[in-house]
Amino acid sequence: MGRTPQPAPLKLIGGRGNGTDSGGRKVNPGPAFRRIAPNPPTWMSVEAKAEWRRVAPGLQRLDLLKEEDRATLAAYCETWSQFVTATRMVTQEGITAEVTTVSASGSETTRTVPHPAVAIARSAGRELRAYASQFGLTPSSEQALARGADDGEDDNPFA
Repeated sequence: MGRTPQPAPLKLIGGRGNGTDSGGRKVNPGPAFRRIAPNPPTWMSVEAKAEWRRVAPGLQRLDLLKEEDRATLAAYCETWSQFVTATRMVTQEGITAEVTTVSASGSETTRTVPHPAVAIARSAGRELRAYASQFGLTPSSEQALARGADDGEDDNPFA
């Protein structure tokens, strides 16, 4: 499968100018979607709406959003909400939980197990990273953007 390709605007931000990427290759701009930020769905959770308000303006400034990105951005924001909810639950209730089982004979056994919210937070974190990479919101994408902001870049493709 390999890496997910970066959107053209991210390649250009990290590039050398004149429509080329950091390696000097011409960047295909892709289809000419109208670059208008979508409105958030009304059904989103409070935490997801807050995340939308936090990330959408920055993505819009970089011309990374289009109306057709609504579903993917909503999924990213709702995944963030699940991550936050599960993490808060673990923080309040602890990383483990006590489970009591009753055998057929009526005897009870109590054992300590990982809190179910730990698995939910872990799973949401993995999904969150996958969605975030689609919009250039990962630390490696941030570094690529920071390199692209450097006006003093020389012409050496191996630097």
